[in-house]
Amino acid sequence: MIKTTYSDAKLSERIVSATLPNGLKIFIAEKPDFKSNFAVFGTKYGSIDTAFSVGDEPYTAVPEGIAHYLEHKLFESEDGDAFTRFSATGASANAFTSFDRTCYLFGCADRFEENLDILLDFVQSPYFTEQTVQKEQGIIGQEIRMYDDSPNWCVLFNMLEAMYENHPVRIDIAGTVESISHITADLLYKCYDTFYNPSNMFVCIAGNVKADELMKRIEKAIKPTAPIVVNRADFSEGTDVKCRYVEKRMEVAKPIFCFGFKEQCEGERTLKERIESGILMDVLAGGISPLYESLTDKGLINDEFDSEYFNGNGYSVVLFQGESDDPQAVCDAISAEIERLKRDGIPQELFEAARKGTYGMAIKGYNNVETIAMNLVDCAMAGFGPFDDLEILRNLKKEDVEARLALINTESSVLSVILPKR
Repeated sequence: MIKTTYSDAKLSERIVSATLPNGLKIFIAEKPDFKSNFAVFGTKYGSIDTAFSVGDEPYTAVPEGIAHYLEHKLFESEDGDAFTRFSATGASANAFTSFDRTCYLFGCADRFEENLDILLDFVQSPYFTEQTVQKEQGIIGQEIRMYDDSPNWCVLFNMLEAMYENHPVRIDIAGTVESISHITADLLYKCYDTFYNPSNMFVCIAGNVKADELMKRIEKAIKPTAPIVVNRADFSEGTDVKCRYVEKRMEVAKPIFCFGFKEQCEGERTLKERIESGILMDVLAGGISPLYESLTDKGLINDEFDSEYFNGNGYSVVLFQGESDDPQAVCDAISAEIERLKRDGIPQELFEAARKGTYGMAIKGYNNVETIAMNLVDCAMAGFGPFDDLEILRNLKKEDVEARLALINTESSVLSVILPKR
């Protein structure tokens, strides 16, 4: 095990990382003055991984929603479930599946090593039978129906479905009631053996801990497994969208909208590209922007308005969402502001305000163990260093963000709206 210690000249922070011989990545942030601890054991496996192969094997296509299904089932064992074990130690445990990752996590103030042992044990101990798999279909089916009734969930996926022709990002993370009906115990084991191989996984920890001691504990707990190479199907698309407007009527008091610009994206964005795009979102429509002030003064948006740079393997969207009595007017104003800034350039003072604000939030994140651990997950997922973002922000130039702005095609946009039934 070869260790690397990271530090930043302007911060009193120490982060230690290592990669085990089987490929498992470990990141540990030591916070000796903190009383709380947070740990994540995760895998680079999410809802978009619907077709894959190992080495030279042919590709396997699996039902939509299987990554989320596997997350649910992994908490079960022949002797009970992991939540019961965590509750006995006083830890707060959870898990989630997103488009590109599955993470199992807990936070606690006491008995950290004991809780870490539970985490490492149950994630490495799959137990699936046809009977338990079928039983879970009803539970997850109810969850899917719940999200189908959520306007904020529907407005996003309606937009993605209108935007992407082939990429599985357009599909609900939990799949559909129909797709999960095809999940079997054998398929779950196939996905587990592929994506839960240590070479595709990571452990990220932040808290009042000793990195050297924990790394030895983790290395001892990880089961010996040979590394593998996972090949993921390529679903990259151009900037064309299926349709530019989609609407649905649901039980909402006021129209809500999701407005996005589809970008050309092959593979994954670099950290610098992500930071540039995040700064751009603040410049375009953040709380410091002239557009935000104008839309607020006109009563076109409220405090629900937000923006996000939404990206992953093969997909990239500049995204705006919120409530408005006139969603089209908001979207027209955003598109007009993009074209104006392309023509006139970004004001230096606006760029500096956005850059410094982002830098301040990044520094503030080191006061929270959960934020630190989840940032380390991003490092493990994408392969960059813990303090690389700070260095990029210190050296970022207005011209870098303007270059990102130039890539936005206002013709490659989709507006998704949820309208009141009455």
